[in-house]
Amino acid sequence: MKPRSPIAELPTHEVLNMPPHMGDQNLWSDDQALREWAISQGGTDHIAHMAHVGQLAGLDETFDKANQANRHGPELRAFDRYGMRTNAVEFHPAYHDLMDLAISNKAHNFAWHNEGNAGHLGQSVLTYMFCQPEGGVMCPMAMAYSAAPSLRTTPSIEKEWMPRILSTEYDRRDIPADEKSGALIGMFMTEKQGGSDVRANSTTAMPLGIATGIGADYLLTGHKFFCSAPMCDAFLVLANTDDMGISCFLVPRWRPDGQRNNLFIQRMKDKLGNKSNASTEMEFQDTYGVMVGEEGRGIRTIIEMVTGNRLYCAMSSAGIMRQALVQALHHTANRSAFQKRLIQQPLMKNVLADMAIEVEAALALGLRIARAMDESDDPASASLARIGTAVAKYWNCKRCPTLVVEALECHGGPGYVEESIMPRLYREAPLNSIWEGSGNVMGLDVLRAMTREPDAISIFLSEVEKAKGNNANLDRTIEDLKAELNEPIGLESRMRYVTELMALTLQGSLLLRHAPTAVSDAFCASRLAPRYRGAFGTLPSGIDLDAIIERALPR
Repeated sequence: MKPRSPIAELPTHEVLNMPPHMGDQNLWSDDQALREWAISQGGTDHIAHMAHVGQLAGLDETFDKANQANRHGPELRAFDRYGMRTNAVEFHPAYHDLMDLAISNKAHNFAWHNEGNAGHLGQSVLTYMFCQPEGGVMCPMAMAYSAAPSLRTTPSIEKEWMPRILSTEYDRRDIPADEKSGALIGMFMTEKQGGSDVRANSTTAMPLGIATGIGADYLLTGHKFFCSAPMCDAFLVLANTDDMGISCFLVPRWRPDGQRNNLFIQRMKDKLGNKSNASTEMEFQDTYGVMVGEEGRGIRTIIEMVTGNRLYCAMSSAGIMRQALVQALHHTANRSAFQKRLIQQPLMKNVLADMAIEVEAALALGLRIARAMDESDDPASASLARIGTAVAKYWNCKRCPTLVVEALECHGGPGYVEESIMPRLYREAPLNSIWEGSGNVMGLDVLRAMTREPDAISIFLSEVEKAKGNNANLDRTIEDLKAELNEPIGLESRMRYVTELMALTLQGSLLLRHAPTAVSDAFCASRLAPRYRGAFGTLPSGIDLDAIIERALPR
């Protein structure tokens, strides 16, 4: 008996020359570059966990749930059926399934379960894999991961909240955190009038009692313009105190007396992408909060959280690029034109190999900075992490949208319809460049690190010069970077270019030291060569395109 097909035959034509359904992926074992870079940067002890997560995150079922969560986005439920204000957001069941998958596999706290043992590196690998099927659920993961250093500035808050953050149980109930099996922490910083300039914030905080300062209770009043993941259990918030200026506060969803806190959601943002994740505007009116860190040092208190989120943005962008490349490889390997598979056509091979180089360079850059964060007890590594986080965040996030557009173009028309994952990746691609500081903010942050840490540039140059002498293009670009840094006139207006040079020289140095020759030669012959203009598919003659594509293909 002929086996039954789940697909009906068409009466007018036979379906030919269309790629088959991709099915399950394995985001760890299918990715040779990821495995090698994770090991080379010190992640050997985490291989078993990464392999487990890579298999789960790559399942066709996981990608399908991501599609459902984005097609059926969150809905605001400001009031319950009896007219009581609840300030709740309801999510599709697929979103909760994905949250459970991420939390149970430590996508929000791996670094803190593995402090001193490549924890940030492992955290970055998880981000890279989980962001391939879905970026929306990773917003609360990123904020929970990044919040720990800020919480630790205040012992009483650390004692109460860190055990909840370290839980691997997803508890979706909207009840007081002390009654839950696990909790998440978000961050509300920006206001209408300031945006990235948080010193312009106008939200105020008044002491609730006689006590003031670190660990004391306050009442906050004001407005926050972007409040993502509003169903988290608590939020780090910046507000002004009368005496000292901007301070940091932990604002829980429920007050200590068991009553709902005054978190008034005004509306949901209708965003370009990241549709599964709720982003809101929020009013505070006598909203309960506890001061975190020293009074008047709120920006300093929260900056460690920002640093962690910036590393997340760099790795998330690298993961999005990887999935876009995988989709393009699958399509071109299974689609023919002009008597050849697309992947065999010379110009398409150039495009695919060029994208593969970009993905590996982004991965290498992010994981090297993660390793520096893991080694931050060493002053040189701490300095490299400080300046390198801004460099990686700037460059990976800038390259991501360009690569995703190119990958979408590889599909032709089928990549432009919503049944494909490509439109969702396309909408997700610009987000990380905006979140936690736009390109200009990152360039100025690099400048700030250079100015405040006299050894920052020498430490950075020492890192890139570890590969000096191995490639003429890298050597020349390092000299170009030094020349830019040695010209102080107009430096602020040139910081995008300087940051780009820093990213490219570090990527080139890393690839020359750790990547196969075909990859490193191609990177240096393109990105570091005078003729390069940035478009994909412009690799010069003599590059081993086949070797690069073979390395990038899922196993």
